[in-house]
Amino acid sequence: MNIEVKNIIWNQFGAAIDMLGNAIDASPENVWGNQIGDKEFWYLTYHTLIWLDFYLSDSVDSFQPHPPFTLSEFDPEGLLPDRVYTKDELNNYLNYCRNKCNKTILELTDERANKRFVFNKINFPFLELLFYNMCHVQHHAAQLKLLLRQKIDSAPRWVKQSIH
Repeated sequence: MNIEVKNIIWNQFGAAIDMLGNAIDASPENVWGNQIGDKEFWYLTYHTLIWLDFYLSDSVDSFQPHPPFTLSEFDPEGLLPDRVYTKDELNNYLNYCRNKCNKTILELTDERANKRFVFNKINFPFLELLFYNMCHVQHHAAQLKLLLRQKIDSAPRWVKQSIH
């Protein structure tokens, strides 16, 4: 795969991850663990990161989230994690996922790009899964920014390209 195309994909995917990171950093403690609608701010962050990590993985069957996180997100009964994850824990996970995403994109071959990723109702070539994954991250980053705007009347700005 062409390096210029890889750089373009990373610039935009990285921007989505950066916006998620900015939302984490902008969240005050009184919003982090407070119930907001049916999901808490920390949980939406965790949800976004574990799926980002999962969709970047080589194999559905061998996926293990980065410690200290568990597979509770994949429980069919909707089991929540047994505790509130801290901003530091989720910022560390974000950095882990950012590095994994960057490496995955920069090492992407045509063969890997065309290999199908099949999980539940998802059946995409890996390249399409990257775009799907980026949309998922962007969706929740925007959702978190909206929650910040509603709760503290402030939210981080748009990121047009990755700064990392």
